[in-house]
Amino acid sequence: MIPKLHYISQATSPKEQLENIQNACSSGAELVQLRFKNASEKKFLKLAEEAREITFHFQTRLIINGDYKIARAVKADGVFLEKNDSCPIDARIHLYTWQSIGGMAAGLQDCEALLTKQVDYISLGPFRCMATKDRIPPILGLNGYTAITNILKTETPIIGYGGITTDDVTDILKTGISGIAVSGVITRNFNTIQTFHRLLKASSTEEQRHTFK
Repeated sequence: MIPKLHYISQATSPKEQLENIQNACSSGAELVQLRFKNASEKKFLKLAEEAREITFHFQTRLIINGDYKIARAVKADGVFLEKNDSCPIDARIHLYTWQSIGGMAAGLQDCEALLTKQVDYISLGPFRCMATKDRIPPILGLNGYTAITNILKTETPIIGYGGITTDDVTDILKTGISGIAVSGVITRNFNTIQTFHRLLKASSTEEQRHTFK
């Protein structure tokens, strides 16, 4: 089962990345996506190995952004592939059977394409404008989420992303979106993880109860 809250790591240096991951895990994060672009493969591998040690200690799931080879090497829980990354079908061949694959979508056509590639979940957005990115797809908002989920009618979890705050969660869930991915809001205040969990009703205990009952 895919957790409803995904923390996307954020920082400009490996040291800060690890500090933020540590803080997220100690604050109750159930899933951390390690995102660190424009690093060499060697540097990213080292960072992933250290992130795996932290997440393993806290029994937090670790997802590697963009590189299925590194996800396999460090035995992360899965890989998340953005639009310019490898095809999920190719990644699946190289990963362990228990490792999950997530894919990024900017609209209905992207979602439909990813579903044919048998991803385990789709991250759909942006929900609202993100000042940190130069080239962003059209904003989807609540209306976009509702329209897409109504057409897809899929059991594959759809995770919303893009400028989401605690104030948005209740309305987003009403659209049919399964969960959310958050970066900046959590990085600025790791205590918001517990608030997100309450709003999503996605604590570890509740997730296990749902899974095994």
